Amino acid sequence: ETMKLAILATLAASAAAFAPAKVAQTSTSLNAFDGELGVQPPLGFYDPLGLVADGNQAKFDRLRYVEIKHGRISMLAVVGYLVEEAGIRLPGAVSSSEGVNFSDIPAGFAALSKIPDAGLFQLFAFIGFLEVFVMKDSANGAEAGEFVGDFRNGAFDLGWDTFDEETKFSKRAIELNQGRAAMMGILGLMVHEQLG
Repeated sequence: ETMKLAILATLAASAAAFAPAKVAQTSTSLNAFDGELGVQPPLGFYDPLGLVADGNQAKFDRLRYVEIKHGRISMLAVVGYLVEEAGIRLPGAVSSSEGVNFSDIPAGFAALSKIPDAGLFQLFAFIGFLEVFVMKDSANGAEAGEFVGDFRNGAFDLGWDTFDEETKFSKRAIELNQGRAAMMGILGLMVHEQLG
């Protein structure tokens, strides 16, 4: 009889382990970003390093600005990489004084060793110019745009103001996701090239 009672108690205890438990709703600073652009299933708000665990909106906006900018750069990088790999080159010379044509420049990392030093300087100077004077939004000192990453600076619209708010949010989410994919894509292309 004691054995039957012990078995019955064990079965009841193990069945209780699978019963749904009531979970209390907790509020954390991470809930502050649940409605932000880019918070999508299946992950929801994803911050594995806890960079905005304190709920700081300014820090979140700065990180979102950097994510958007790097996503845009990566989208251009993927297209540029694929065009170069396809063998498409600009006509003419990179450096007429050194006799280097665009067609002489290989694709990928090998291009860095073939571009003349003056050309590399011009390339990095142009990128620096864009960074300091053109690609500005409220996150880095320009007049506040409509959203973080708004680089129109009041001069470049292409009909953005004709969209309703839902369409604008959708287009920004698409751009953010395409940028995320492009960041992974260019990383994969660069690693693949280095591995051979």
